[in-house]
Amino acid sequence: MNTISKMTLDPKTIETADAISSKLLEGAKKGMGMIPNMYATMANNTALFDAYMHSYKTFRENAGFTSQEQEIIFLSIAFENECDYCMSAHSFVADKASKVPTEITDAIRNNTKIEDVKYKALSTFSRVMTYKRGNPSLEDINTFLDAGYTQNNILGVIAGLGVKTMSNYFNHVFNTPVDDAFSSRVWIKPN
Repeated sequence: MNTISKMTLDPKTIETADAISSKLLEGAKKGMGMIPNMYATMANNTALFDAYMHSYKTFRENAGFTSQEQEIIFLSIAFENECDYCMSAHSFVADKASKVPTEITDAIRNNTKIEDVKYKALSTFSRVMTYKRGNPSLEDINTFLDAGYTQNNILGVIAGLGVKTMSNYFNHVFNTPVDDAFSSRVWIKPN
């Protein structure tokens, strides 16, 4: 990946953010017990932060995937986009909240084989959709469907791509530091 000049922004707080972003930061603190660095910095632009938070919430609630499958989608997209921050944060969430088996999370992180056939198909399709920029082949689609997923699940993966594109691209440009809470799962890119 080409290295670009990294920008930085001062993080916003509940007190310094505008009314919409302040409310979103309050909700994050209440729900998570913390305000992640990405959220605090995203709060510099209400349109981005509000769109991200709404998309993230509706993906979690309405995309048609289990919490384990959601993390597999997010991790697979973040892997393809080489997003250190999201790989670390979603590995932590996968371990602590979604209870994704560590061997699956680690396989995604290390670009090694996922043994579970259905999870492998989900990870592969999410990665294909990312690196082919939403242009899967018929074979890619059929492999995903043959694993037990549906056309509706394709739509759900597209929703996940929207969410992760916002966060991955933001983190690339603004070099978001990984929160201490996620430091146990800092991602080292495999060769």
